[in-house]
Amino acid sequence: MRTTCSPITPATTPVARPWRRCSRWLAPLVAATGLAALAPAALAQQGFPSKPVRMVVTFPSGGAPDILARLFADKAQLGQPIVVDNKPGAGGNIGAADVAKAPADGHTLVMGTVGTHSINGALYSKMPYDMVRDFAPVAHIASAPNLLVVNNDLPVKTVPELVAYMKANPDKLSFGSPGVGTSVHISGELFKSMTGTKMQHVPYKGRQFAIPDLVGGQIQVMFDNMPSALPMAKEGKIRALAQTTARRSAAAPDVPTVAESVPGFEATTWFAVFAPAGTPPAVVARLNAEMKRVFALPDVLDKLKMLGLEPWISSPEELGTFQASEITKWAKVVKESGARAD
Repeated sequence: MRTTCSPITPATTPVARPWRRCSRWLAPLVAATGLAALAPAALAQQGFPSKPVRMVVTFPSGGAPDILARLFADKAQLGQPIVVDNKPGAGGNIGAADVAKAPADGHTLVMGTVGTHSINGALYSKMPYDMVRDFAPVAHIASAPNLLVVNNDLPVKTVPELVAYMKANPDKLSFGSPGVGTSVHISGELFKSMTGTKMQHVPYKGRQFAIPDLVGGQIQVMFDNMPSALPMAKEGKIRALAQTTARRSAAAPDVPTVAESVPGFEATTWFAVFAPAGTPPAVVARLNAEMKRVFALPDVLDKLKMLGLEPWISSPEELGTFQASEITKWAKVVKESGARAD
């Protein structure tokens, strides 16, 4: 005998009937109470990832964002490979925009930087994405000083000597960066603003194009990320004058800070992972948990320490709060420096 379930009436309630026989009428009730919202999240987590995860790096290979992305790709255990995709250009905007427009399923991520997700909005008059609305924060990964380095032939060995030389030779020096809007660029602009000096900015498509010109003397100054610049300084290919954080890094305790000569100077670069806006919270949570696991591994921590990277693996909520504060901070720096990207 077939059993049917009557429509809901004051005298008839499907709650008293077996779920199996009344699911047609109970489904809207469950959805209305919010219980059904648990199902998509659970299903998203169970089915993720269903294919390789693409991690977009907004700069060429060899720099800190690339190193961090490849460390995660090498150590992650998500059941699918992590494919690192370098998409440089426009201060990181090209790669970040690509991810902002990707499907919000967790299979496309970006290793964001202080430039792509806090500086560029103030530096560019037109942005191909919104730094906040178009992304779901996943995890802050690490931060690092920039290292003020110069060509070995430049007759300066300290920050005061560099400032004196620049004042005696206005606009004679050029400083390079891996792109307009990067922390490397803005560090130089901040230095000029706070010291009352002048030098020309030369943007490159990536640090691997700028460094040979620094070594060769085509440019004389650079505020490069410490993980990239410190090994070359130790090899004697370039000269390290100072680091840009408020305190000296344990990776370079003998290198003074710019602030020791220019009080108040601080420019820290950071790296964080973002997914497209609308990525299911369960997927974000799984990615965050795996990043916390990977970047707590002893060999990974040793690698970060050697490169001068300070690990801080945040929650998605912490990253969102941190990003908001950084946007406010760097908007002020950009305004005071007068720097523009277009």
